[in-house]
This record gives sequence, C-alpha cells and structure tokens, in this order.
Amino acid sequence: MSDELLILHCSPTLAGIKTGNLFSCAVNSSEELNSDIRRVNKKLVPKGLRLLPLRCENGRALLYLYRPERLARDLEDEYAARILDRASYPDDSPERRIVELSKRLKAYRVFPHEIGLFLGYPPEDVDGFITNRAGGYKCIGCWKVYGDETRAKKRFTAFSECTACYRRRIGLGMTLEQLAVTERMRDRSLAGQVLADH
Repeated sequence: MSDELLILHCSPTLAGIKTGNLFSCAVNSSEELNSDIRRVNKKLVPKGLRLLPLRCENGRALLYLYRPERLARDLEDEYAARILDRASYPDDSPERRIVELSKRLKAYRVFPHEIGLFLGYPPEDVDGFITNRAGGYKCIGCWKVYGDETRAKKRFTAFSECTACYRRRIGLGMTLEQLAVTERMRDRSLAGQVLADH
C-alpha cells in the first residue's frame, strides 16, 4: 500500500477536515497487509489518525482511515446515536461500534447504510438515505444529501480541492507525515486554508 494511495483516497481525513475515509487495495498476503498497516499507523497515530482493516476477501482489503477523537464526537451526537441505536449497535464505545460495523461488512454484500456516520456524513443525510431508500435526495456528491444542500456542496468542493492540493504536494516530495495534520494544526494547514475558503 503506497502513500500515494492514501493521499488519493484519504486526503480530507489526513487534513483534518473529515472524520474518516474508506478505500480498498489489493492484498498479496495477510502478513504483508498487517505490515503495511503497522507502517502507516506508526506514521499517523501520533497525528491523531488510525488505519484499520474492516474486511479482507478475494485478494482485496477494505481499509478505514479515521480520526478517533473526531469519530467519538460525531457518534455522541444525539441524532447519530439514535440512528445507531435503531440499527442495534453497542453504545459503550466508538471502538466497539467499529467492530460491529466490521462484522456487518463481512456478513453482508452491501454496505450497511449507517456507515456514513463513521465517515463524517451529516446524520440527517444518513437518516434520509435510510428512510428514503436512497431516493428523493436533493443532490449527490461524496454522499446523497437530504439536509443542508448548500453546506454539503461546499464540503464536496473542499474535499475535492484538498485532494488535488495533497496530490500536488506529494508529487513535489512532501511525505505522508508532513501532510497529515493534528487537529490543533488543522486551521493552519493547507487543507485548513482550503476549508476556510468554503
């Protein structure tokens, strides 16, 4: 797993403007995957990020890069908690909820709809997607929007610009560690500047 792959799929999370990202990659062996995950976590855990495997099958792994502190805040939201309660998730910790999400991803072919809460999607959009069975949305970008369309479009633009900026920077020789920011650094980072413009 290359740093470029992480930049391509996870720049907004690395930049601190998104809670988490999912991406898949080819896997030659579980030993190699575990070694790659340890290597990435050694670089990113000090920045407040964590990489976890959620599912591995048919030579591909589904990986989750996220910010644990931000996820905890997101899942404490009353609306988000109600959605997870309705879906029978444990309520004792974000980590247990991730374990439950991973179990569901392994057990079913389709993504559980509540997965958006683990990626930082607004609860009203996650609930709207579930309630409307993916139809009747206002607009579509990184997710289907049922709530604040204007705010969502601004976020979609910020995520896209952040990814483009990070791809340029890694092409110029910046490292993954340099591009991954702590929450405190976020407002002074390149991505913080992009987000401030939106």
